[in-house]
Amino acid sequence: MNYRPLGSTGLNLPVLSFGASSLGQEFRQVDLTEAIRSVHVALDLGMNFIDTSPFYGRGMSECLLGVALRGIPRDSYILGSKLGRYAGTHFDFSARRVVESVDISLQRMGVDHLDIMLCHDIEFVEMQQIVDETLPALRKIQQSGKVRFIGISGYPMNIFKFVLDQTDLDLVLSYNHYTLQNTMLADLVPYLNSKNVGIMNAAPFSARLLTTAPLPPWHKATPLVRETCKKAADYCASQGVNIAQLALQYSIANQSMATCIVGSANPENVKNWATWAQQPINNQLLDDVLALLKPIHNWFYIEGRPENNDPV
Repeated sequence: MNYRPLGSTGLNLPVLSFGASSLGQEFRQVDLTEAIRSVHVALDLGMNFIDTSPFYGRGMSECLLGVALRGIPRDSYILGSKLGRYAGTHFDFSARRVVESVDISLQRMGVDHLDIMLCHDIEFVEMQQIVDETLPALRKIQQSGKVRFIGISGYPMNIFKFVLDQTDLDLVLSYNHYTLQNTMLADLVPYLNSKNVGIMNAAPFSARLLTTAPLPPWHKATPLVRETCKKAADYCASQGVNIAQLALQYSIANQSMATCIVGSANPENVKNWATWAQQPINNQLLDDVLALLKPIHNWFYIEGRPENNDPV
């Protein structure tokens, strides 16, 4: 596994990191033994940054990680979680809840500190609260040593400028915005570099859109987007390649982003991803697929409050 520096944090993240949302059964019911083994396989393969949230499974992901990480030396992995979002419509970014949330996450996972703590899906609330209340509370916790580095995560691109124009962050996490279909995060890299912020990308498959698996019922892809992505997947299959392989290789190739986070409760998936990450990308196939996806390039959807989203 190759590693890249995360901004000025001093952390070196694997180009491919383990996302633990699947441990919270966000996509399907999982086998607990397999879910725990997927964590161990990821660590064995060098995917030693683990990203989770109390939102994933409403605590289930963190609890399962607590079991999976028992007996594993704390200095052998980098651990990140989030706060502020706890259920579909339950958000609380108050300073009091920040303190509680950090402590609960530490207890669930059986650790004494988190390397990364993110404000989760801030586009669902009045974002000025994040600047005025949430982040100052997190900075105090950071000074205590319970959290090493802090940042924000969310879907709309303009949330990052909204916050960073007013205060400092150590890092950011964006998802679905550096994939075969959408490269809007790359456009933001010069701005983020000017703010000395570490950049993490997540979801190279865009919630299964760039795979051959059925989409989850909550996916917001339009009929045109679904049809176009299926054409691309079928074309890849005709060339003897799974589109998921091309999608993953494309998303980790951009060296401006420290890591790409992807997760599964199936250890075989994790093994495949680590293998794909070491293989050269098929540039001709990539060019063909990007051409097929061009009609929907940079398509995105509205998430959270409309006023917190980019103009359509």
